[in-house]
Amino acid sequence: MKPANTLLRLCLWIVLPLGLNAEDWPQWLGPRRDAVWRETGIVEQFPASGPKVRWRVPVNPGFSGPAVAGGRVFVTDRQLATGAKNNDEDPFDRSVVPGTERVLCLDEQSGEVRWQHRYSAAYGVSYNSGPRATPVVADGKVFTLGTEGHLHCLSTSEGKVIWSRELKKDFGVKTPLWGFAAHPLLDGDKLICLVGGKGSVAVAFHKDTGKVLWRALSAKEPGYAPPVIIEHAGRRQLIIWHAEALNALDPETGKLLWTIPAPIRQAVSITMPRQLGDLLYVSSFYNGSLMVRLDAASPGASVLWQTRKISEKDTTHLNALMTTPFLEAGHIYGVCNHGQFRGLRADTGARVWENTALLTRGEELECATAHLVKNGDRFFLSHENGDLLIMRLSPAGPQELSRCKLLAPTLSYQGRDVAWAHPAYANGHIFARNDREIVCADLRK
Repeated sequence: MKPANTLLRLCLWIVLPLGLNAEDWPQWLGPRRDAVWRETGIVEQFPASGPKVRWRVPVNPGFSGPAVAGGRVFVTDRQLATGAKNNDEDPFDRSVVPGTERVLCLDEQSGEVRWQHRYSAAYGVSYNSGPRATPVVADGKVFTLGTEGHLHCLSTSEGKVIWSRELKKDFGVKTPLWGFAAHPLLDGDKLICLVGGKGSVAVAFHKDTGKVLWRALSAKEPGYAPPVIIEHAGRRQLIIWHAEALNALDPETGKLLWTIPAPIRQAVSITMPRQLGDLLYVSSFYNGSLMVRLDAASPGASVLWQTRKISEKDTTHLNALMTTPFLEAGHIYGVCNHGQFRGLRADTGARVWENTALLTRGEELECATAHLVKNGDRFFLSHENGDLLIMRLSPAGPQELSRCKLLAPTLSYQGRDVAWAHPAYANGHIFARNDREIVCADLRK
């Protein structure tokens, strides 16, 4: 590209509409890991033709969302080895399939490939399309976690390997059924990951060297829920929800602060724990909801309410599978595995509304997925069918304000096509991917 064209493209990108305060999206769920997009000057209604697409870039299959930081977009994918083939007829087939994983770095403004890093990664997991975990970006480094436990720290400038770990080999653990999927958490100089095994469900690595700083907790299965840090009772608490319990650790040392037994059927602890004041909430497909109240005086917690009736068909509260709920103003909003969009009271779990038309058109789905991100007084909802919705959520119910088709659903699942990756919202734009491409679209007014 000629220098003049590059400068012109940069100028067009950075001349932002009045009132827009731009920010990056350097990890899953955004800068604060809370699913809130704090930029202003964002579109209130989509144009009839949809938002303007800035660029499209081909990618290989993967479930990982993009991260956007420092003028670059980072995403991971996987390519099958020559002659290799996935068993699309049986997603639970764990036969080993050779291939390579890739970390791809794109220019945020143009979509041009800046660099890529490939490494061998033979998959022996269920649903083996590609990586699950969204990259984390900070201080000139990008951290990525592959489906089979390949953990990398690369330079953002050129993709040089700064350090790497192989979780299975280094900790003597097996790959979970659906792979290593919990999005890593960066906290100061610590990169915190779910690993598994005895004494190493949660492991903190030094972000500069990969050295183990501490390890904690034991469980037969680590689950898939992203770790998150909350603040309560004057303490920062690292919340780890694995397949047997909801736990709080001291993020500096890994010391256990409290634990509440919560066995999860098939180890599907997937959604991230969400805090609302002195409440902490988790939701799973088979076991439903668990709400705990955090102690006021010192780190501790007790069960406030939980789903007692274990049924994935006749559900009482919220049985989310892959969609992390959103909590605000005393209420919980989320999507059940079969596609029911629900609102609950946070203090009791009582259902205040259910909508089966907005997402599923009245059909009962399996692994229904829609990702919620708040912006101002409304929400953006990325639908698994490739639609992007602007909506309001309240105790009165959901209100759809605008809808557009953002990208095509390209992964075939149980008779329907889906796109399950969580998008990134950064600098007035949305960055979304399916199994074939990543798209950047302008959401500025």
